[in-house]
Amino acid sequence: MSKDKSPGPPAPENPVGDHSSKDTHYATLRRAHRDAKRERGEIPTPVPQKRKRGGADDWKPPALAPDQVQLYGLHTVRAALDNPERQIIKLSVTQNALVRLEIGPVDQLGYPVEIVSPQDLDKVLGPDAIHQGVMLETRPLPVRRLAALNDSPLLLVLDQVTDPHNVGAIMRSAVAFDAGAVITTMRHSPTESGVLAKSASGALELIPYIQVTNLADALGELHKLGFVTIGLDSDGPAALEGTFSGNKIALVLGSEGKGLRQKTRETVNTLARLEMPGAIKSLNVSNAAAIAMYAARSFLKI
Repeated sequence: MSKDKSPGPPAPENPVGDHSSKDTHYATLRRAHRDAKRERGEIPTPVPQKRKRGGADDWKPPALAPDQVQLYGLHTVRAALDNPERQIIKLSVTQNALVRLEIGPVDQLGYPVEIVSPQDLDKVLGPDAIHQGVMLETRPLPVRRLAALNDSPLLLVLDQVTDPHNVGAIMRSAVAFDAGAVITTMRHSPTESGVLAKSASGALELIPYIQVTNLADALGELHKLGFVTIGLDSDGPAALEGTFSGNKIALVLGSEGKGLRQKTRETVNTLARLEMPGAIKSLNVSNAAAIAMYAARSFLKI
């Protein structure tokens, strides 16, 4: 007598779960295999894509009048408000930023104050500006000439350094080392702007930023004032420390890519290099400026 076979458990109607776990396992193996090949250099590593803030593609900077500058950032704006040479048009600020500015009652200030939202400032300054909830509309600082030099025996001269971030960082270092001025060319150098001021972190208000038409002529005037002009060049014939002399020094630095122009090289008293024993023989211009100013102050003992 044959025995009836009891039916087994019913087959699953949808075996997707089994396939999903297998797919996940194989996908993990494939990723591990790709990662191993990237580590061996057999396939390139993809460049990560930076996420753009909303509206970054659509935003366009507003047209500003020649006599108008927009400064932003708490430290930058506070320094500008403390500068008696600033002609202020209007302060736009969020309620929180107004408290952090610590400028006293709004009705006692001598300029208009508008309470805004962060989004209002984004629309004016762009979604990538780190404004910290504050924007100051102001006139540019008065044009300054070499006659504005104070008695400091240390000056910084820039030969067509174009990046406002670098110039701002140089200004900050110049103030830290108590240089008397930052002198640059009228052309191929940044004018006063929010980016420059933000990078300078308040230093724009604390040191003369003198723009000259002809740098060679300006160097000649510095020579007449008793300054020894030293041009920094990675291939300079002598180490910087060995070129110091006199009691007034003007350090001259060239642009980020081309360095000093030929006319500038011919006009300075001497060319010098920063001694760097490591494998890298050149520095960002703002870093080079800070190191050179430290060395110059050590020589001058000021």
